Amino acid sequence: MNIFVILLLIIVGILLLLLEFAVIPGITVAGIGGGLALIAAIYIAFDVYGLAAGILTALFTAVAVPILFKYFFKGRVGRRMMLNSEITASVDTDTDKINAGDRGIALSRLAPMGKALFNGLTVEAKSLFGFLDEGSEIEVVETLKTHVIVKPAEPLASNT
Repeated sequence: MNIFVILLLIIVGILLLLLEFAVIPGITVAGIGGGLALIAAIYIAFDVYGLAAGILTALFTAVAVPILFKYFFKGRVGRRMMLNSEITASVDTDTDKINAGDRGIALSRLAPMGKALFNGLTVEAKSLFGFLDEGSEIEVVETLKTHVIVKPAEPLASNT
């Protein structure tokens, strides 16, 4: 009877730990219950059958649990539960159509980031020197993959 209780506690402990890792991740009742069931099985083995049986039960549990987890998650059921998709999407940016020296207008306040209009394209812009108000004339200093770095535009030289 006691061997049956020990084996039942080990099986219940393993099932609760699998439930914890596979279905309801986090520190929940299933994980704590699984750990307590395994500890109770080892305690009963030490208490009822002595030192040798207790050590044997502890070693069996310490070896069996990781092996069962490995085969469970590497097996067909475990692979079906895991996320195997890859993200292949990328952000489309129009910054490759904008060059240093291009002039535009701030569509929103650049504090220091905001929207700007260059060559008919709306892009994310970062002010190099502090805040710039909406409607300010700006000039591109550098073009990056996701945004452009701008500064206040110098007034155009007049030919008079």
